[in-house]
Amino acid sequence: MRTANEIRESFKQFFAQKGHTIVPSAPMVVKDDPTLMFTNAGMNQWKDIILGTKEPEPRRRADSQKCLRVSGKHNDLEEVGHDTYHHTMFEMLGNWSFGDYFKEGAIDMAWEYLVDVIGLNPEDLYVTVFEGSPEENIPRDDEAASYWAKHVPADHIINGNKHDNFWEMGDTGPCGPCSEIHLDSRTPEEKAQIPGRELVNKDDPQVIEIWNIVFMQFERKADGSLVPLGMNVIDTGMGFERLVRALQGKHSNYDTDVFQPVIRAIEQLSGKKYGVAEDVDIAMRVIADHIRAVAFSIADGQLPSNAKAGYVIRRILRRAVRYAYTFLGQKRPFMHLLLPTLTAEMGEAYPELVAQRELIDKVMKEEEESFLRTLETGIKLLDRVMAETKAAGATEIDGVQAFTLFDTYGFPLDLTELICRENGLTVDEAGFGVEMQKQKERARNAAAVETDDWQVVADGESEFVGWDYTEYTCRILRYRKIVQKKQTYYQIVLDKTPFYAEMGGQVGDQGAIVSEFETIDIVDTKSENGLTVHIAKRLPEHPEANFMACVDTDKRHASEANHSATHLLDQALREVLGTHVEQKGSLVSSEGLRFDFSHFQKVTAEELRQVERIVNARIRENIPLKDHRNVPIDKAKELGAIALFGEKYGDEVRVVQFGQSVEFCGGCHVKATGQIGMFKIVGESSVAAGIRRIEAITGAKVEEALYQLQDSMEALRQMFNGVPDLRGAIERLITENAGMKKQAEEFIHEKAQAYKQELLKTAVERNGVCIISGRTLLPADAVKDIAFQLRAEVENALVCIGSVNEGKPLLTCAASDMLVKEQDINVGKAIRDAAKLMQGGGGGQPHFATAGGKNPEGITAAIDKFIELVLA
Repeated sequence: MRTANEIRESFKQFFAQKGHTIVPSAPMVVKDDPTLMFTNAGMNQWKDIILGTKEPEPRRRADSQKCLRVSGKHNDLEEVGHDTYHHTMFEMLGNWSFGDYFKEGAIDMAWEYLVDVIGLNPEDLYVTVFEGSPEENIPRDDEAASYWAKHVPADHIINGNKHDNFWEMGDTGPCGPCSEIHLDSRTPEEKAQIPGRELVNKDDPQVIEIWNIVFMQFERKADGSLVPLGMNVIDTGMGFERLVRALQGKHSNYDTDVFQPVIRAIEQLSGKKYGVAEDVDIAMRVIADHIRAVAFSIADGQLPSNAKAGYVIRRILRRAVRYAYTFLGQKRPFMHLLLPTLTAEMGEAYPELVAQRELIDKVMKEEEESFLRTLETGIKLLDRVMAETKAAGATEIDGVQAFTLFDTYGFPLDLTELICRENGLTVDEAGFGVEMQKQKERARNAAAVETDDWQVVADGESEFVGWDYTEYTCRILRYRKIVQKKQTYYQIVLDKTPFYAEMGGQVGDQGAIVSEFETIDIVDTKSENGLTVHIAKRLPEHPEANFMACVDTDKRHASEANHSATHLLDQALREVLGTHVEQKGSLVSSEGLRFDFSHFQKVTAEELRQVERIVNARIRENIPLKDHRNVPIDKAKELGAIALFGEKYGDEVRVVQFGQSVEFCGGCHVKATGQIGMFKIVGESSVAAGIRRIEAITGAKVEEALYQLQDSMEALRQMFNGVPDLRGAIERLITENAGMKKQAEEFIHEKAQAYKQELLKTAVERNGVCIISGRTLLPADAVKDIAFQLRAEVENALVCIGSVNEGKPLLTCAASDMLVKEQDINVGKAIRDAAKLMQGGGGGQPHFATAGGKNPEGITAAIDKFIELVLA
């Protein structure tokens, strides 16, 4: 029986023999496509080729692509673990043809691999073809059907509808019919009862799609019409986990050697067995799946957070932790202990797991600890909600409250339902669903973008010239209107542009395009599928005119200084802290720079100073830029450039070098380090477990900061009458203040003890209760101390003291333990009504409570009311 790793390798070898270039998997986390957070299909990394913005060479390619589907239209998260074949992270085996072979070649190669190479039974295979769409004037895909007829009988060729057999990249863009290959893995007895063709695309867990072959031949326009695509494209995707299941003769993906090693590790750590109880099995499947998604995302540079892609990863991890907590009894961090097994199984195919294992472990463990604390908080809040529900005589938890637990505290609905069920309560699922739908609508409206078709002004391709120029003559190639959050913008593509598009941490350029007729401000520059797009708030009235593209040079030069300083900082950190330092994120703008890097402890003040000295020394050296362009990637590595995990590199790259600093980079830089001026670190902090962040400024910003510091120092010196030794003067003031504070505390303590004795002298007995009350000007802390002393010293004490602090009345009340236990006295309850007489409110526990207000004149009445309520 072939192992999973052997099956993956056989696919690559087969297509290599068919003339395909075997390419590495792109990162699972997408960084240069505003329409995607994660790679959710094998074709994502080829969008720029499909859209015509990049040359298609080599025209034949194949790979095993790591993908993630948990959001958008491919939202499989809630199904994961409950069935045998849905996953969050999965591998997609794929082969592509860009203007080379088309339908016949793709079909013949797929059949040869499945039947002749890996030995699937052809009688178990069914294929679908697009049935056509009369309303769009698209006929049935008879061409594909004729090629399939060479391999399978007619009753194994099934017509498929538009939903299943017409693939579209989005609302607009490339699209086309597709053919799915389905495998019937049922027992002979089951096959005899119902033919497999009747179960295709019917959600039968044993009759499943294993390969989809997309024939991209159309482009969908914004008005919904279809036009022929400029280049026919073959895009195929085969679910690796499903293929392994078929070849290993299993009925569940989780029974294959893709998942079984991790499931066995879960059994060992939890002490529970897989295959005994359904809820335990689901939990183990959830964990075995989710550990892969989280580990690969962190390895590719995406840390859990509360926004966008980071929120998705946090949600996946927390779902796994919650299943481990609820069904496997794991109250401590658990997931990170599975990493050695995962790395052993997948590390050879994906070396980033091995290289980033320590970071993945630390991030995952910290996230687990944080969510376990959240679960404890959620349970306490739920206990309170359940108590209030029972006290009101109800048996159902309000849906709004259940949603608040979910939305604010991350407490999942099914766990809320489980705990409520154990306590004889139910949850208003309909109300929860209404709140969830409201949230989805809010998110959908916030993210909605209306995009028109491109309006072509001139033919041609866009070329970036911004490494060498900040002004350049150009023409508009095309433009389109977009509407987002009720704001209208225009995207403009130029034939030559000096504008740098936001990428690699550097923000996009601003500036203007100028013609003899008008000036159009460019408010931002973005990269979409390799195309530089200029954002403007209005269109030129004469788009056919010749323009001068002018970058805002003040902002550009400041960004260049900060970008080059980031490179010097990276090198200095490796020298001071060690070669384990690796970039994990950056932001470069005209205002400053931010650099995230791997390091497992706080960077000390001494280390930061050392890093600053190294960077500033290299600025003073005025090291010239060595700009290596269009360098083969192997040659770039020989130069010393370090490839970052989670980044996608082409066959040829650009390398930026300042002396010992050598990095892959497509950004804009100073011509020599002296142009940076000066470098100053302004902050060092933690971003996540094992990730530190440095924020810094350069050039004129450092000069401004020095002036501000100088002005502050001078202002302080003037406060001390221009004393030469400012530090000594401040130290003497602090010492004097400390002495005076101590004297004041001793004085207050003496006054408090004297006041306590006065209270005892005026105390009165009523119904077995010693009522100790009065008014004072002592501070709140002193009053609190008196109250606690009296409730401890007097067995039957009921204390109520009114005081005024900064013009605000305060009521401090206490009761002895004996009164609380034997007479059921609750000062926290009584003080709420009493405080109303001071125009305030408060509360607390049965033995101690406080209340504040707005009207000091009401203190005496509030004291009397409190005593009345307690003794009633």
